[in-house]
Amino acid sequence: MPKTIIQASGRAEKRPEPPPSTSAAPFTPPTYTMKEIYDAIPPHCLQPNTILSLFYVLRDIFYVGTLICLATQISNIPNDNIQFAAWALYSFLQGLVFTGLWEIAHECGHGALSKSKLFNNVTGLIIHSFLFVPFHSWRITHSTHHKNTNNLDKDIAFVPNLKEAHEEAHASHSRLRDYVEDMPLVALTHLFFHQLIAFPVYLTINNFALARMAVYPWWTRSHFYLGDDGPNFKAANKQDILISDICIAISAFVMWSLVQYFGAWNIMLLYGFPYLWTNHWILTITFLQHTDTSIPYYPTKTWTFLRGAASTVDRDFGWIGTHIFHGAIETHVMHHHVSRIPFYYAAEASLAVRKVMGEHYQSDFKTPYLWSFWTNYRKCRFVDETKKGSSIYFFAKNE
Repeated sequence: MPKTIIQASGRAEKRPEPPPSTSAAPFTPPTYTMKEIYDAIPPHCLQPNTILSLFYVLRDIFYVGTLICLATQISNIPNDNIQFAAWALYSFLQGLVFTGLWEIAHECGHGALSKSKLFNNVTGLIIHSFLFVPFHSWRITHSTHHKNTNNLDKDIAFVPNLKEAHEEAHASHSRLRDYVEDMPLVALTHLFFHQLIAFPVYLTINNFALARMAVYPWWTRSHFYLGDDGPNFKAANKQDILISDICIAISAFVMWSLVQYFGAWNIMLLYGFPYLWTNHWILTITFLQHTDTSIPYYPTKTWTFLRGAASTVDRDFGWIGTHIFHGAIETHVMHHHVSRIPFYYAAEASLAVRKVMGEHYQSDFKTPYLWSFWTNYRKCRFVDETKKGSSIYFFAKNE
C-alpha cells in the first residue's frame, strides 16, 4: 500500500512505492541534469523558515530536558531490576533524541535551516559541541564528502577497498582466520566495538579513507588539527577550526565540572550512555546511506557530481526516522542532490526529485532497517568492476 507523508504545510500526500534497490537490467549511469532537479523542486522548499527551524531546535531540547527530569526519579524505584530497565530505556531514548539534535546541527552545517549564516553557525556550533563534535571542522570535511560522493579517489567517507587491495590485505591470512572472522558471533563482537568508538576515532584521525590518508601523520588528519599541511584543511580554515576546538574544550570543562559535582557514574548514566547510543546511530545512518550492493562507485575519470549524488540510498526507519531523526534516513538521495533544503521540506522535495531520477533512484523501504545494517556490514567488503574497462565499480556480493 502507498505510504502517506505529512508535509510541513499540513498536507498529506501519497508516496508511491519506491522501485526496488536492485534491478536485473544492466546498470547505466544517470543522464538527467541538475537543472531538471531544480526545476522539479517546489520553490518554497528552497526557502528555509528560521522560526520553524528554531521550533524544532527547541522541541528537541525540550525532549532532552524532559527525559533528564524523568531520569532523576529512577533512583526512587525500589526494585533494582526495574531501576536497571528504566536506565536502559532512558539511555536508548535519550540517544535517539541526541541523534535528532545531531542531525539538526548537520543541517546547520549545510546552511539549510536559515538564510542567516549566523543562525546556522551558532546553532550548529552549540549543538555539535554539546555532542563533542567540532562543528566547523566536521562541516568542512563533510562538504568535501558531498562534493566527491562515491569518488574512489577523492571521497573521504565510507570509501571501500578495491578487490585487489582487499585480497592483498588478506593474502597473509590463514583460511582458519578468515573463517573465524566470518563467524556471526565474531562479526557481531567486532561490530559492537566499532559502533562504540568508530566515530570519535574518525574525528581524531580521519581513518574512513585510510588507504589514501595513511601517507599523512595521524595528527594532521585530525578534525582538531590547526595546521594546513594535512589532507583536510586550508590556511583559511584555521579560525573556524580554532573556534570549534575552543568550544569542544569548553564542553569538556563543563563535563568535568559536572562530574566533580554529581559524580562520574551519574553523568555516565545521564549523558555517557546516551552519547554512546548517538555514536551508534550516526554510524548506522551514514553507513546505510552510502553502502549497498546496488550503488556504484567511480574513479575520477568517470565520476560526476550527479553520478555521485545518485549513488546513495533511501531507507525507512518508521516513526523514529521521520519524527526523531528528521527524515535523514528517508530523504538522503534528495539531500545529496540539493543539500540546502531544510529537513521539514525534504519529504516534499524528495518526491519531486524521485520523479526526475526515475529508475536511477535507489531505495530499500522493505528490508527492516537494522537487518539491512547487519547484512550490508557483512556483505559489502570490497568493490570491483562488474565489466572490465567500464570504470564503474560495485560491491561484490559475499554470501
